[in-house]
Amino acid sequence: MKVLVIGNGGREHAIAWKLLQSPEITQVFCIPGNGGTATTPKCRNVSLSIDDFEGMLRFAQVQGVALTVVGPELPLSQGIVDFFHSAEAPIFGPTKKGAQIESSKAWAKELMQSAGIPTAASAVFKDAASAVAYVQQQGAPIVIKADGLASGKGVTVAMTLEQAEEAIAKIFSGQFGAAGEMVVIEEYLTGQELSVLAITDGLTIRPLLPAQDHKRLGDGDIGPNTGGMGAYAPAPIATSELMAKIQTKVLEPAIAALREQGIDYRGCLYAGLMITPSGEPMVIEFNCRFGDPETQAILPLLDTPLEKLLLACIERRLEKMPPIAWKPQASVCVVMAASGYPEKVELGKFITGIGKAEASGAVVFQAGTKLKNNSLITSGGRVLGVTATGSNIQAAIASAYSAIESIDYDGAIFRKDIASRAIAS
Repeated sequence: MKVLVIGNGGREHAIAWKLLQSPEITQVFCIPGNGGTATTPKCRNVSLSIDDFEGMLRFAQVQGVALTVVGPELPLSQGIVDFFHSAEAPIFGPTKKGAQIESSKAWAKELMQSAGIPTAASAVFKDAASAVAYVQQQGAPIVIKADGLASGKGVTVAMTLEQAEEAIAKIFSGQFGAAGEMVVIEEYLTGQELSVLAITDGLTIRPLLPAQDHKRLGDGDIGPNTGGMGAYAPAPIATSELMAKIQTKVLEPAIAALREQGIDYRGCLYAGLMITPSGEPMVIEFNCRFGDPETQAILPLLDTPLEKLLLACIERRLEKMPPIAWKPQASVCVVMAASGYPEKVELGKFITGIGKAEASGAVVFQAGTKLKNNSLITSGGRVLGVTATGSNIQAAIASAYSAIESIDYDGAIFRKDIASRAIAS
């Protein structure tokens, strides 16, 4: 069986790596892939753009690809799944209408409110003056979000009115393009964040292991928001009681609400949650795809062949699948980023030591990397996701940071406190 993975990040490297652990998978193609997928056995990068739907479909058909997996949100929001469906080509991911749950925060808020899904109170504005007036009325802290896709950088948790007004001005400045045509302003929630990635065939929805992401750049959750500086799984805060609440109050109502709108949602539904001090789940946002870097922490613990789960979703038989099997371990992924991330990133730095890091037992999922004259260099803001598993969270943390000591490139930055909250709890 041949599989096509669309995307070039650490998430896509992790998906390709996991698929290739199955004896059923003979070849994985990555469009466009990165330095890690270029050097993975039985994996091949293909030089096509992720918005070249016709080229990707033709490639999949010529190669006899049995399953296409879409990593990033952008092609999903642009309708790649609809395009593949028109040719009856098997593809994992929601349609363009379904992807609105991520591509428009205002649309997602309306869906949640109609379904009675617990979420922060919010308001939507199309001009800066009205948004600023609302913020001044509400006070700080408050959360400011660009309505559309902004690669994880369109959200500001404003602790002061000045920060809130700056965030509003930034969104309406045109920096985010069409994503910044509206702003969503939400009440500030307190508690612990939790990422629950779930797979669904549109009728049945099953959560994967709960994970916790680290969005802020610096130790202690300080600095700007990023695409994610690390993750760990399973998160101790996610008790069986809490996961049952999430299933009945969040996941199942979301799929039912999508169905009521005539949306056939088959893919990954990622609920970004705030768990309140009283233990109640509140939805911060929904995403229409696997999380990054949560995927890099979750997949090393998966025992069920990944392609079996994805095909069960596509073929609408998830209910008949046996329970998802997991290794009884913990996993930690620490993101190594480039100097200047998430703003002005320095690129083209030579990377060494990955082989030594992996010899120690870690897995290094590559993201912002590429091969140049057979040497690995940095090509993006988040460069590597150094992932390790262990019998408990402390062992996984120790292994991940030990592996990082073997890796070197100029300007490497990473948080030193990934998963520390799991130990504290």
